[in-house]
Amino acid sequence: MTAPFAALVEVAAGILDGVSDEFIAGHRADSAVAKGGNDFATEVDLAIERRVVAELTRTTGIGVHGEEFGGAAIDSELVWVLDPIDGTFNYAAGSPMAAILLGLLRRGEPVAGLAWLPFVGQRYRGLADGPVRCNEHVLGALEPRTLADSIVGIGTFNIDSRGHFPGGYRATVLEGLSRRCSRIRMHGATGIDLAYVAAGILGGAISFGHHVWDHAAGVALIRGVGGIVTDLDGAPWTPASRSALAAAPGVHAEMLEIVRAAGNREDYR
Repeated sequence: MTAPFAALVEVAAGILDGVSDEFIAGHRADSAVAKGGNDFATEVDLAIERRVVAELTRTTGIGVHGEEFGGAAIDSELVWVLDPIDGTFNYAAGSPMAAILLGLLRRGEPVAGLAWLPFVGQRYRGLADGPVRCNEHVLGALEPRTLADSIVGIGTFNIDSRGHFPGGYRATVLEGLSRRCSRIRMHGATGIDLAYVAAGILGGAISFGHHVWDHAAGVALIRGVGGIVTDLDGAPWTPASRSALAAAPGVHAEMLEIVRAAGNREDYR
């Protein structure tokens, strides 16, 4: 990775630091914009996205694609991808498991990522070919490990869901993981799961979602410490992926085996 990308990460880090007080002050914000189903955005989401987009565009000259307002094309030569509040339900309920996510894509490939967790004082940032830091501590490369020794993060689900990954399919995957891993955790924030994989807190994580702003930052962070990120079919993650399976070496292969053993998701409809 060339030096300019490292410099861009530091510029972006200053911008995220600058909105962290606003993020903290808005804790337990009421919903403001219905987004379909029972999803929503808060006024803080909207305000932070407007501010970060304006400052990134002004200071870096690179377009931004945000969760709430869209923006520059994902397949641009360079584009920032922003989730102003990852874990919005947690945030609105008063849980500290919420983050600001910012990834940098070059022609659709994650080259840098930042995941800010203001309530717990963790600031993950780095490049897809390293280094990756939590605050000022440089994270070491992920060592091969086993699923039995790992905590695994998994996305929330509704057993009655008939979406792309039906609830019954997700439950079967969860059952398989529960038989082999040390513990399962549902943080309710995909970006936090991925950052924690990069940090070695989680041995692996599964996201049943497809939103690029949930994944881009974490993919860069995990790859920057030698982790593996694919979709649930085992293909390398791209912005078009409908899911993500992220893990340390060794754990990824075991998790993929469990996912494949669940069979065809269409059979669960």
